[in-house]
Amino acid sequence: VQLQASGGGLVQAGGSLRLSCAASGRSFSSYGMAWFRQHPGKEREFVGCITWVGSSTNYADSVKGRFTLSRDNAKNTVYLQMNSLKPEDTAVYYCAAGPRYCSSNSASFDYWGQGTLVTVSS
Repeated sequence: VQLQASGGGLVQAGGSLRLSCAASGRSFSSYGMAWFRQHPGKEREFVGCITWVGSSTNYADSVKGRFTLSRDNAKNTVYLQMNSLKPEDTAVYYCAAGPRYCSSNSASFDYWGQGTLVTVSS
């Protein structure tokens, strides 16, 4: 499966952005999906995940209550709605496809998008 992330950009603190990850190739609905992010000079970290049917989600504590994952299997797309953005949310965001059920372990994911940069100004 090929993944294409989009929607990043520059936003002021307190603002919102919605990232999209469009999938092509093998059956999108067979995969659990996740978002990870990477701050400059740091390791990639888990943001959130959603199960293959969208019935369950899980989030990192740092984004819980502010970020929401959803998916539209008819459109082969997963979304990350980011609200109340903070400067520390500045990172490159990656979508990933992997196990049907939520996983926060990046090693579990077989397919990755190219990343989209989110910059939050103070």
